Amino acid sequence: MASVTLPRMGEEVVRYAFRLRPGAQAEHALVAEWNRCRFLWNEAVHQQKSGTRPAFGTLSKMLTEARARNAWLREGSQVAQQQMLRTYARALDQSFTVKGRGRPTFKARKKALPTLEFTRRGFRIHDGRLVLPKGVSVPVVWSRELPSEPSSVRITRDSLGHWYASFVVRRELEPVPEAVGGIGVDWGVSTTATTTDGDFDLPHLGHRKRCAAEVAKAQRTMARRHSGNRGPQSKGYGRAKRQAARLQKKAARQTAHDSRVWAKRVVDSHALIAVEDFTPTFLAKSTMARKAADAAIGAAKRELIERGVRAGRRVVLVRPAYTSMTCSRCFARAKQRLGLGERVFRCWSCGHVEGRDRNAAGVVLAVAERGHTRVDDVSQSDHLPPGGGRVAV
Repeated sequence: MASVTLPRMGEEVVRYAFRLRPGAQAEHALVAEWNRCRFLWNEAVHQQKSGTRPAFGTLSKMLTEARARNAWLREGSQVAQQQMLRTYARALDQSFTVKGRGRPTFKARKKALPTLEFTRRGFRIHDGRLVLPKGVSVPVVWSRELPSEPSSVRITRDSLGHWYASFVVRRELEPVPEAVGGIGVDWGVSTTATTTDGDFDLPHLGHRKRCAAEVAKAQRTMARRHSGNRGPQSKGYGRAKRQAARLQKKAARQTAHDSRVWAKRVVDSHALIAVEDFTPTFLAKSTMARKAADAAIGAAKRELIERGVRAGRRVVLVRPAYTSMTCSRCFARAKQRLGLGERVFRCWSCGHVEGRDRNAAGVVLAVAERGHTRVDDVSQSDHLPPGGGRVAV
């Protein structure tokens, strides 16, 4: 997807998330339901590995037959089980249509976090509690009111053991301020997002680095208390594990909050948002892996695109090839690649000198303004005149 636009309608479909406070019996019922759904997911993956590509209709028929034979499956909700198979079928279809999307894999009992989804006929809200099939009732921490009747709910549990409910609702579109001009965004590690306007840069604040010492201390405690293969782990190991997860979750939430605030500011101020279509997966194998994970480039990019689409802005994804080698003023391309240590771009044609990332952001914006998604398309069709590669924002 290179260019995304959304017509302004009267309402939008969004998710409202709330904390759940299940008791011991309700939590046991949710985990049991998850085990049934996970079993069905793994059976569908087994069908896929046997050489077939099962569609949702085929999986639904297999579910009906399995529930007729197996009393353990009949003890669970058919709605949640059907939704799990529908999610699997959608993920399998995307693996064949979306480039780079992997096939669905097995969900291990000790690694996969519970995720349950119920449509409107599978849940109801009564006296402030979420009522699920088989008489499961869970208190909800209502931090705000729902704008409409929810059409579905997704129940999840995070690494800390906290349960959440995410309701799909419709709400009136919030008014978006008028905006003119455009902005180009180039992703990096030392600075998470460098834009054509320095006032809208997203600096790398390093939340995870500040708590690295506490995380390391908790992980050392985990290592000391780990019993190896001598039966289940101790309660002390569980406490140390939860403490490490709590610190990491806090840093991730701070980073996500910074990305949301930054994305809203960018979207509210610009009509055109040109984003470098950067995929940071390769950084996981580099020496910058820890810093890149702390910056959460992928999450910031996704937040910016989603907010821009919801606000009706013109969002253009530009391929990153040659953006660091091209001059944003005259669009002349350097004769050789710049090393990572070279942080200043110098144009051999017009003499333009600018920071490497800032220049790349200008190239991304210039490509998007001319209706293209690649640097090569602009350089071959409409060369930019001197000084025409940047728009004031």
